[in-house]
Amino acid sequence: MDSTAVLALGGNALTREDERGTIEEQYQNALAMAKSVRSLIRKKWGIVIVHGNGPQVGNLAIQHEESSALVPAQPLFVLGAMTQGALGSLICLALHEVCQGEISGAVSVITHVPVDPDDPAFDSPTKPIGPFYSADEAAELSTSRGWEMAEDSGRGYRRVVASPAPMAPVEADAIRTLIKSGYVVVAAGGGGIPVVKDNFTYRGVDAVIDKDFAAERLAEAANAKALVMVTGVANVKLDFGKPTERDVFNLTPNQVEEHTADGQFPAGSMGPKMEAAATFVRASTTEHPRLAAITTPELVYATLDNAHGVIQGHRGTLIKPTKTASASKDAKNEP
Repeated sequence: MDSTAVLALGGNALTREDERGTIEEQYQNALAMAKSVRSLIRKKWGIVIVHGNGPQVGNLAIQHEESSALVPAQPLFVLGAMTQGALGSLICLALHEVCQGEISGAVSVITHVPVDPDDPAFDSPTKPIGPFYSADEAAELSTSRGWEMAEDSGRGYRRVVASPAPMAPVEADAIRTLIKSGYVVVAAGGGGIPVVKDNFTYRGVDAVIDKDFAAERLAEAANAKALVMVTGVANVKLDFGKPTERDVFNLTPNQVEEHTADGQFPAGSMGPKMEAAATFVRASTTEHPRLAAITTPELVYATLDNAHGVIQGHRGTLIKPTKTASASKDAKNEP
């Protein structure tokens, strides 16, 4: 493969907000993603797919809690492993159907991602997971299980866990080998299974690793050329929801930092994607240039190929190490 691209898919890419999350719905969404991947493969890109698992692990947590009187509920890091396996299988099957003989194969790697046990995030858990509980139920769970519980937007109480910063995946060497062998690799699903290391021993911990930050660490470890944040919007917008809202097609890491400081990219939405993309591109060198893209599945190919000057027309947002155009370019102009 000439270059490697890491594609980070949100959990909603497989279970959309207006869907129940049936296997049929998820597979149809996976097929749409696979068609986008096929376009990149035909341009000799090596592909690694990182998927989110928010809706899926939330549903699984509810199932485990509801059936806990019959079978023991498993810890969160085990639920993460379960969804990695299930969604990895789904994506690989879709890739086989769409790409057929154009790929050597598709492999899902159950991925463990180390975190620092002293990460400050463990002192202030903020990531809500699982079902909603009443105040009395939340108090009982806090006592019986030691869970941190927090009120969630007036809808009830939910368990909150830490979201520590990820390190390079434990399976990085295996992933690199698979890429070199021509396989499409699905890895670090849901941000990876969070583990802490003690000499040669890894121990799972109940936490949620941000999928975008995990994708950046994986892209770094895989020596990737491109990091693509696949979202539900075609491109990044400035002044979102305001009369001055405008599309932006080209950014540099410094511009991302400036817009973030101005509040353009909130932590609860585009913030992690923009931070991860800027971090990845900032490490670009003349010998190993990097770029990042933020766009929809349908525009991934056009966005990456446009970076080489091949395709003109509508595309997503590119983050490159050198300033190629004004960050406030009007959406009506050519990107």
